[in-house]
Amino acid sequence: MSKSIRKKMFLLLITGFICFSGKAQSPSTDAVYNRYLDFNYQRSFGDKGKVMELGEKLLPDADKLPEKARISFYFSVGKMYEDNNQPDKATPYFEMVAAAVPDYYVVHRALGYIYLENLKQIGIKLNASSGNKALNANLTLAYNEAARKALLHLEKAQACDPSDETLAIIKILYKNIKDVRALDSLNSRLSQLSKNCIDILLDH
Repeated sequence: MSKSIRKKMFLLLITGFICFSGKAQSPSTDAVYNRYLDFNYQRSFGDKGKVMELGEKLLPDADKLPEKARISFYFSVGKMYEDNNQPDKATPYFEMVAAAVPDYYVVHRALGYIYLENLKQIGIKLNASSGNKALNANLTLAYNEAARKALLHLEKAQACDPSDETLAIIKILYKNIKDVRALDSLNSRLSQLSKNCIDILLDH
């Protein structure tokens, strides 16, 4: 056997071994689902540290979960990070859930209040920028954009689960951004948004 043929056979064996190893290390759909069940159990009965560990280990394989289970898992991950005072990590998972199930008002409430906290930080900077016209103008634009982002979610939450506190916040934000027209049409918009509300995510 020539040296070139031996080299080709060796390369084929190595390639085959790598492919086999990759398949062997990739968890099955059933295994991933069982880890999802373990994660849910720990959320109900376990400690916060264990929940975080299981959730983050499952994230890379979440695409193997059935669609409804995956959406439910992403909401749980968002809640996991929110409860651990990591709203920046929670936000993208909440956003995925809101996009997949737009009538699930619970996730809109979570996002609305996360964005509201971000808005407060912009407001502090805005109030301190009165002596700098250019900075004040930029911060005003940023505040208006952030307010509308929060309002989008707060309105859905308010429509489906009315709260005096949330309603008051919504009205204050519209007054702050001087959007009288949106404030005047608020009741009509809330009535429309209240027609389709989901309060529980099913994972099967």
